[in-house]
Parts: sequence; structure tokens; C-alpha cells
Amino acid sequence: MDVVTQAGTGTGARQPIRLASPSDADAVAALIAEAFHPLAVSAWLVADPARRSHVLSEVFRIHVEHAVASGWVWIEGDADGVAVWQPGGLAPPPGYVRRLAMAAGEHTSRFQTLDAAFDRRHPRPAHQHLAFLAVAPALQGRGLGSALLTWHHRTLDRGETPAYLEASSVASRRLFLRHGYRDHGPAIDLPDGPRIWPLWREPGREPGRKP
Repeated sequence: MDVVTQAGTGTGARQPIRLASPSDADAVAALIAEAFHPLAVSAWLVADPARRSHVLSEVFRIHVEHAVASGWVWIEGDADGVAVWQPGGLAPPPGYVRRLAMAAGEHTSRFQTLDAAFDRRHPRPAHQHLAFLAVAPALQGRGLGSALLTWHHRTLDRGETPAYLEASSVASRRLFLRHGYRDHGPAIDLPDGPRIWPLWREPGREPGRKP
């Protein structure tokens, strides 16, 4: 699934950041669904706004649980913001086809189309994948998203590890570009849907550091 945040780029946020545990999966998935609800890609996936939050939360929980077990899920504050990272090329969650159908119901084909579009463009070189970056709507614009990015980028830079993501809005793309990401090939245009931008970050490209 794509990556989005509408948080600002300020550096004043001083919320504690911790790794999620399996017991956090429901809250993390719900927060991502809440933050993603107004996005064009979310409306493309689930047109009915009354159903959207529930379906998104159920689908996102599959990926969050997988990342808790196999990657890194960072929580800022009292679940004010979250960043879900996975090793590049991570296999789908066990039983993903069945679980997706149960979670998405009549919307399954849209999620499958999105997955296929992402899979076709996913880079092969070793990297880490930022699957989700989300901030609670009431707290957006305070720098929480930037703080989460900078937190994990430090680890990536120490290990000289690139990062990859898919930005699903113009605003989120601008944020990621400010954090050292660059376009990774042409944008992805979903069928009768919105545009998504694959982005790649070489280590050591955090703001204020020489590329």
C-alpha cells in the first residue's frame, strides 16, 4: 500500500518514539486509516466514505502485523504518528490473498490492482521500504511526520541503506523530496484513478547534510 503524511517539516516535535508490539497493531492500522481517509487513492479503493475507514483499517492491519513481525513499526507519542518500514522485497503476509479478500470484500479487485502496480515498479536493489507514514489529522502540520522520517533515516544512513516509497499525493511527495528522496522513474497512473509517485532515497540525504 502507499505512503502518505500531511505532517509539516518543523523540527520542534519532541514526542517519544518507540517500536510497536503486536498489541499495537489495531491502533496503528486505525490511525493510518483515519489519516488516509480523505486521500484520492483511498477514495479510488473504497468509494463509499461511510465504509472506507473500516475497510482501510482491516486491510492495513494485515500489513502492520507483518511489519511488526518482520520489519520496523515506529510509534510517536500516544499513537500520534506512525511509520511502517519493511525490508525491500519482503514476501506478502502469510495467507495474504485470503485475508485481503476477507478484509476488502467487494473492493478486493481495487486493492489487487494497486498491489500489482506497486509490484511492477518495486526496485530490486537492497533497500528498506516505507510502506506507511501517517499522522493523526488533528496533529498534522506540527513536524511529527518529519520527526519519524529523520528517526529511521539515521539508522539507514549508518548502514548505508537506501529507502523506497510510493507517495500518493502532491503534498506528501513534496515532504519526501525535502527529506532527500528523488523520483524513481515515471509516476504510476492507476486505471481511472489518481497518480502515485515512486521515490528513492540514497543514504545521507537528510536535510542539512551534503548529498
